Amino acid sequence: MNVWEAVFLGVLQGITEFLPVSSSGHLVLAEYFLGLKETSLAFDVTLHLGTLLAVLAFFYRDWTGMAKSIKPGCRAPEERRMLLFLIAGTVPGAAAGFFLEHAVSACLRSPWVVVCTLSGVALLLGLAERIARHERQFSSIRLPDALLIGISQALAIIPGVSRSGITMTCGMFLGLSREAAARFSFLLSAPIIAGAGLYEGLKLLSRGGTEITMNFLWGFVASAVSGYLVIAFLMNYLRTHTFYPFVYYRLAVAAVVAAVLLF
Repeated sequence: MNVWEAVFLGVLQGITEFLPVSSSGHLVLAEYFLGLKETSLAFDVTLHLGTLLAVLAFFYRDWTGMAKSIKPGCRAPEERRMLLFLIAGTVPGAAAGFFLEHAVSACLRSPWVVVCTLSGVALLLGLAERIARHERQFSSIRLPDALLIGISQALAIIPGVSRSGITMTCGMFLGLSREAAARFSFLLSAPIIAGAGLYEGLKLLSRGGTEITMNFLWGFVASAVSGYLVIAFLMNYLRTHTFYPFVYYRLAVAAVVAAVLLF
C-alpha cells in the first residue's frame, strides 16, 4: 500500500463512517471493483482511531460535561443521564460485534449483500423521512430510545447497512428531529468505535504486533480530518435539509453495482 492508497482509504473511512451511506459497504466495493487488497488489521485500527478522534473533538463539550458529571457532588443530571444512555445503547452493538464478527465476515462480505442492504436501508431512511414527526429535541431522549437505537446499531455489523444510517433512521422513527437523531448517533459512535479499536488492537498485540509505517500516519490524519469535516457538514446541513439525497445516493449506488454485477 502506497501513501495515496492510505490517504484514499482514510478519507473514504472518514466520510462514510458518519454519512448514512455505510463505510463497510464502500470498503467492500472498493476492494472488489478497484482491486484494493483488504487492509491489515493494524491499518484498520488506525483508521478507526482517526474517526474516533473526529467525534471526540467535535463534541468535546458534551464529553467533558459527561466526564465531569461522574465526579462526586457534581450536579449535572442531564449529562449523567446521557452518559448512562450512551452506555446502554452501546451494549447491543458491542455484543453483536463480539459474537457475530467472524460469521458476518465469512458469509456476508460480498457486493450482492451490499446491494441489498444499501437499497433496503435507503427505503427505511426514506420512509422515516416521510412519516416521522421530527419534533422531539435531543433533551427528550430517554432510556427506551437509547436502547432501541442501540439495538438498531447492532445491525450495522452487516456491510452496507451503515451504523450512522440505521441509528439516525431509528431515531427519526422515534420522533426525534433530524439534528437530534444525528447528534445522538454521532455520540453513540464513539464508544463502539473505541471498543472495536481496543478489541482489534488487543488481537493485534496477541499476534506480536506489526510494523508501523508513515502510511499509517497519513491514513490516520486523513480519516480524522475528513471525519471531523463530515460531522460539521451534516450537523449544519440537517438544520434545514432532509435525508432524501442520501436515500437517492444509496439507491443509485446499489443500482449501478447490481448492473455491473449482472452485465
